[in-house]
Amino acid sequence: MMELFDIFASAGLWAAVLRIATPLIFGTLGALLCERAGVLNLGIEGIMTFGAMIGWLTVYQGGDLWAGLLAAALFGGLFGLLHAVLTVPFGLSQHVTGLGITLFASSLSYYVFRLAVPVASSPPTIEPFQPLRIPLLSDLPLLGPALFNQTAPTYLAIAAALILSYILFRTPLGLAVRMTGENPHGAEAQGVNPVAIRFGAIITGSALMGVGGSFLTLSAFNSFFPTMVQGRGWVCIALVVFASWRPGRALFGALLFALFDAYQLRLQTVVGKAVPYQVFLMIPYILSIAALAVMARRARVPQALMQAYRRGER
Repeated sequence: MMELFDIFASAGLWAAVLRIATPLIFGTLGALLCERAGVLNLGIEGIMTFGAMIGWLTVYQGGDLWAGLLAAALFGGLFGLLHAVLTVPFGLSQHVTGLGITLFASSLSYYVFRLAVPVASSPPTIEPFQPLRIPLLSDLPLLGPALFNQTAPTYLAIAAALILSYILFRTPLGLAVRMTGENPHGAEAQGVNPVAIRFGAIITGSALMGVGGSFLTLSAFNSFFPTMVQGRGWVCIALVVFASWRPGRALFGALLFALFDAYQLRLQTVVGKAVPYQVFLMIPYILSIAALAVMARRARVPQALMQAYRRGER
């Protein structure tokens, strides 16, 4: 029994939590930004998959790692632009459009990957981001190796959460985004252009999703395979609700899910074959659903979420 609790005293567990949480942080922030402006973006799973592929392919073709992140953000933004065009001025169903983009981006990822790597017995690899050891802080007991010996994208994800929180709740731009998500016609009456705000939020949010996907191939792993996102996009959609559409809580929710996931991986080695491994794979999702059920009761949904905006209509 003590072994179950000794896992929490391992620096490796907490280092893994940050690694597992990083793509979730990017994806959740991206989805949150879109929804704060009133648009549901179910294209996240496909956008993260394409971001993983195009980030890896950029480095594989000779670009550096930061160019890979930039490419993932760029193409994520392009998918966001497509989603924005279909849902904002045309007012098409946000559910259907988002699912269509997920199917399109996922299929395109595999197609482009096979064009670049037609035949391979095993996926080609690249040299990924290496951990950045922060002097002095990384020498602290337990938390030092876990918190201050991560790759650059992990630090970038935490910074993105703090920056987005500041922008949304401390700047006029953030106020305009929140007004658009609550009452776009009221925002228009105050001189805000809801169409421009929604376009900007969707494109920026989708770019963050693309970066989240690229972390998997540029930092967590060193190769690409089409199923590597493994539902993380859908987890991000749930985490937005868990976070009540607040970036700080989104950061906490991503870390909490990552803790469940990292813990179950180590729990398998302690328990061994006494329990089927599928049970352990279920643990983070079951606990996340339970946490979501508790938090969702108090969550305040943006009032104009999934509502089409047409200028002049009431």
